[in-house]
Amino acid sequence: MARKADSRDNSYKEEFDYLVERHLKIAADLNRNEDLPGIEKLLGSLFDELKEILHGAYLVREVSPKTLDFIQSFGEKLSCTIITYTMQKRGIDCEYLDASKLIKTDDNFGNAKVNEKATYNKIKRYFSRRKKLQIITGFIASTSDNEITTLGRGGSDYTASIFGAALNAKKIEIWTDVDGILTADPRKVKNAFPLPSVTYEEAMELSHFGAKVIYPPTLLPALKKNIETVIKNTFNPEFPGTRIIKREQSSDMTVKGISSIDNVTLLGISGGGMVGVTGIAGRLFTALARYNVNIILISQASSEHSVCIAIPPAMGKISVKAIEEEFKLEIMEGKISRVSLEENLSVIAVVGENMRRTPGIAGRVFQSLGKNNINIVAIAQGSSELNISLIIDRKDITKALNVLHNSLLKTRKR
Repeated sequence: MARKADSRDNSYKEEFDYLVERHLKIAADLNRNEDLPGIEKLLGSLFDELKEILHGAYLVREVSPKTLDFIQSFGEKLSCTIITYTMQKRGIDCEYLDASKLIKTDDNFGNAKVNEKATYNKIKRYFSRRKKLQIITGFIASTSDNEITTLGRGGSDYTASIFGAALNAKKIEIWTDVDGILTADPRKVKNAFPLPSVTYEEAMELSHFGAKVIYPPTLLPALKKNIETVIKNTFNPEFPGTRIIKREQSSDMTVKGISSIDNVTLLGISGGGMVGVTGIAGRLFTALARYNVNIILISQASSEHSVCIAIPPAMGKISVKAIEEEFKLEIMEGKISRVSLEENLSVIAVVGENMRRTPGIAGRVFQSLGKNNINIVAIAQGSSELNISLIIDRKDITKALNVLHNSLLKTRKR
């Protein structure tokens, strides 16, 4: 609706009417058409506010990031209002809480950074005076000037983690639509199975490399307070799900999961003028940072002759421009070759804390791929040995995931 209003597309009004109709129908269905004037009045005030801001956007033909955050906040407000009202009508002693009144952030609209100290203090003070069950909006927060912000992808799970950490909860449950964290993407690997438990570090590695069930920011508040987080399936509530814990006492699994980023571009910078020269890497990363380039993976030869960097495809051209600007003199003098750009690649990450104590895992990974004629373009492994990352041709991604899963996790059953 916001984008349509921004472009003076009158059909945003039809979208708005459908939004109203849909929410009122849900409210009626949940409350068996009983005492609807009460919920209609509560929702009506929210609809009026939303309608006004959309009309304003339509008139001025502008939806700034700040305005978009405000508009997006209504999804959580509407759904939590309906749930709170419905639960109250069924005899549950609860109340609605707008999280933006307690979670304080900077003004980076769209992906705001939480002021942890101010937020935790507000949450503790609020709950010290409240005994009722709280139905809390996710995803939304506010600046110190009380302007609405949003917390980015996974923002609702992040909200749960923030409240859990502030209140020193014993456990945080994240309810989703799968049976927990799986060993691989089941859409690509049919033998993928849910993991009973993973450590925070393993979960972060898997989520960074494409496991969308949970996002890294969600875990940070719980990790700092050493709070167990459980991923559960809304549609299969009896299933135990996956426990995310600080440290496992014992596990018979060397590799916990194989994750991937399907589409990446590889930047290559090389030249004899890089060898033994202090500050090359620093200049390279600073140049990319100026253009807000997100670096997915880094691989550097010990000779210091070349550096490879995996980035999102959309950032390929701007990255080349940034590097050529920074190293203009070195390129002119022939000390550094022109920047290469290789597209249609994928990253695979093999993750498991027990890999660091098990010889031969890297050998099994490379051997499995080699036997199946899958070429490795670049390799990266951190000193923690928690993650072995490989760049391969994009066309081989599904085959490679299945080959590695069968080789490293084939002894496990669903």
